Amino acid sequence: MTELAAEDPARAYELDRRHVFHSWSAQGSLDPMVITKAEGSTVWDGEGNRLLDFTSQLVFTNLGHQHPRLVRAIQEQAATLCTVAPQHANAARSEAARLIASHTPGDLDRIFFTNGGADANEHAVRMARLHTGRHKVLSTYRSYHGGTHLAVNLTGDPRRWPSDLGSAGAVHFFGPFLYRSAFHATTEAEECERALAHLEQVIALEGPATIAAVVLESIPGTAGIMVPPPGYLTGVRELCDRHGIVMIADEVMSGFGRAGRWFAVELDDVVPDLLTFAKGVNSGYVPLGGVAISDAIAATFADRVYPGGLTYSGHPLACAAAVAAIRVMEDDRVVEHAATLGDDVFAPGLAALAARHRWVGEVRGTGAFWAVELVADKKTREPLAPYGASSPEMAAVLAACRRRGLLPFANFNRIHLVPPLTTTADEVRQAIEILDESLTEAAGA
Repeated sequence: MTELAAEDPARAYELDRRHVFHSWSAQGSLDPMVITKAEGSTVWDGEGNRLLDFTSQLVFTNLGHQHPRLVRAIQEQAATLCTVAPQHANAARSEAARLIASHTPGDLDRIFFTNGGADANEHAVRMARLHTGRHKVLSTYRSYHGGTHLAVNLTGDPRRWPSDLGSAGAVHFFGPFLYRSAFHATTEAEECERALAHLEQVIALEGPATIAAVVLESIPGTAGIMVPPPGYLTGVRELCDRHGIVMIADEVMSGFGRAGRWFAVELDDVVPDLLTFAKGVNSGYVPLGGVAISDAIAATFADRVYPGGLTYSGHPLACAAAVAAIRVMEDDRVVEHAATLGDDVFAPGLAALAARHRWVGEVRGTGAFWAVELVADKKTREPLAPYGASSPEMAAVLAACRRRGLLPFANFNRIHLVPPLTTTADEVRQAIEILDESLTEAAGA
């Protein structure tokens, strides 16, 4: 007999509404979906409906739900060593660090483990500030770096506003986004050149000697999956090198195969000074994140105490899941599969969808990481929902998708299609077909 009573969706919902305080929500209007079970790319709701999970929950179940090798690894680790204080070495953490370092670019061979992406970014910035002796940190508008105090101040979307007192040392700039260019660019090359010139000017006006780091999502995730134009990340690397600024690549969402590469910085063949990760490192089966550290920054703390740590840093259950996840990705060529899904299924399927629907302004992405930008008018590019909010039209699209058996990720005026990397080509085609039908229904045409 388990510690939990038999699954009762009605009871789960009742207790949730009575006792659970949800994140990023006004509590009184919530109506959460109960999920009773999951397998692969599929979840079942409290009414027994089967849904294709094209959210990967919060874009973290990169290997899908209930992967047997990950479940078995957690069970076996629990039978041996459930937990241990972080000052002690243990096999799960050591092997997880080795495997992660075997895939990070360049000399990012030292791994500091955290509990998730927000604290990974917090610690990366702390390392950069101590390494440089500077305080300011530059990050883009249209970004998300986490919900802790510094991470949410680095964030460039409206979730920052209630917590931003202008005191965290965060300075925002415009990243490249051709569809809604801040630079009046008409080509990817123009957007890249002008975005880099803008960043160079921000650095000059803020004072290079005051800037510890530039933090970038290698591909912004929740903000819209804007794949940077070729050469942009290389240009940022060059600006950082010129001014002694630490380059931090936030790969919390884009890393571990999501972009069809082990890490999205590989799209420009760039090596950052620090790289943050979480989510896909172990498909979120047990909370885990971390910072991959270059030799130069690691050397700063060779004889100087690093003033930071976490009680559960490198938790054995989380690290055992990471070891299993990385080995599955290697053995089953999961990253290559994600790249193929992007090139052969998502790209042509979504391009055809865009051609058929007046509400689809743009589709963009790579690997298993795609966004469908919905607009009220293709010519003016007016969003189908205002920045920072939703709309009845967006709600209608989402409801139609769910009735047809698809759970998509939505943010403002966008639908994100971000399934597990193990999703089959046929499942992707089915999801695109459902979205096609749902857009037709919601638009009334």
